Amino acid sequence: MPGPAPTGEAAAALLAEGTPLADALDVHDPRAWLALDAGVRQSQWSGGLQRREYTTRLDDPGMLDEPRLALALSHRDGRIRRRALAFAAGRPVLLPLVVIRAADWAEPVREQARKVLDDALDLDTAVALAPLILLVGRRHRGDHAVDLLTAALRAAPVGRLAPLLRHADRAVRRFTHRLAVDARMLPAAELAATAARDDDVVVQRLCSDAALAAVAEGRGTVDEVLAPLLAARNPHARATGVTALRRAGRPERAEAFLADRSALVRACARYVVRQYGTAPLPWYRHRCAAPGDPALPPGAVIGLAECGERADAALLRPLAAHPDPRVRAQAVAGLRVLDVDVRDLWPLLEDPSAGVVREVTRALLPSSRSLDPEWLAGLLAPERPGATRIAAVCLLDAYAGPVRLRAAAARVDDPDERVRRWAVAVVG
Repeated sequence: MPGPAPTGEAAAALLAEGTPLADALDVHDPRAWLALDAGVRQSQWSGGLQRREYTTRLDDPGMLDEPRLALALSHRDGRIRRRALAFAAGRPVLLPLVVIRAADWAEPVREQARKVLDDALDLDTAVALAPLILLVGRRHRGDHAVDLLTAALRAAPVGRLAPLLRHADRAVRRFTHRLAVDARMLPAAELAATAARDDDVVVQRLCSDAALAAVAEGRGTVDEVLAPLLAARNPHARATGVTALRRAGRPERAEAFLADRSALVRACARYVVRQYGTAPLPWYRHRCAAPGDPALPPGAVIGLAECGERADAALLRPLAAHPDPRVRAQAVAGLRVLDVDVRDLWPLLEDPSAGVVREVTRALLPSSRSLDPEWLAGLLAPERPGATRIAAVCLLDAYAGPVRLRAAAARVDDPDERVRRWAVAVVG
């Protein structure tokens, strides 16, 4: 098993000993190059070359191997950095340091690095260096390399962008998708599939909106866009797809999303069905009218509260005893949304579901002082479930004074770190 990656200073020391770059640092990690650049200036490595030795050897490019030339490119002395750049040309392994130097604070170094980069950055190197270029691009004076990258990628066939469109670094994916969307490089179906698949919300929004725009421009069909969006795991893509049902003239499909697990998607579904003259509230009331229905979706329960009236609490209260813990949790959350008296829900603090206990705790917090403090203190017993104990901590905290102090004093040596930390803070 490989050991941990060396720090910037450790990598500098390895390079000073002649260790090849690929062995001294992770050459595929842009942050490793930035760490090396900082580490060279911070370190006091004794095996490296001092300024006079560098000056002598830089007169002859053959005098420095790549490890020590990498050190020269990050040297404290700007004159050494500038002279080293002339010998970095033609050495692709050193291009990451040239990218960093292109944002150097010293203008002569910066201009020399930009000349080297202008000549060296072709499409292959642009794709390989994109993560580092975008990272350095956040710095002052880091725009030159970003402009070169943009120009290279704009001129590339879309197939060459595939590694960047699926890159692990979300900043790279965002940048490349923005560029591809602006240039209309991607078909609507691919944009919709990306919106459904990607785990970054910026990419999701960018691609889902672009997919619908592509359909409006005739660069795709409604069906090939709606299918992946409506089936997406992430709520933004689903919400975009549901909203698009209105323009597609298919509001009947929005009804299936009235009970979605996402509040955003439920709101969009209600908007769509209302636009076509259907009131969602009766639908929610009908679904929640059978408290023993094992197929009742939790989203329908909270959806009733989101658009219902206080009188609908009569439908939600029986659902607090539903066999599905997700339904119980949403029923409690719905009662809280409707702002009705929920003090009778205190027995659910001992519910076996942590999700239900959390919702009950939120609902009871405003009226916590009406609960029996001795009973709450009993919920702190070590044999109780963790969620119940944390609920007792939250509710006892509202008491203050001697009630909370007595309960905390008994738990200063509690085996649960969360309870112990609270108890020590209260007693202290």
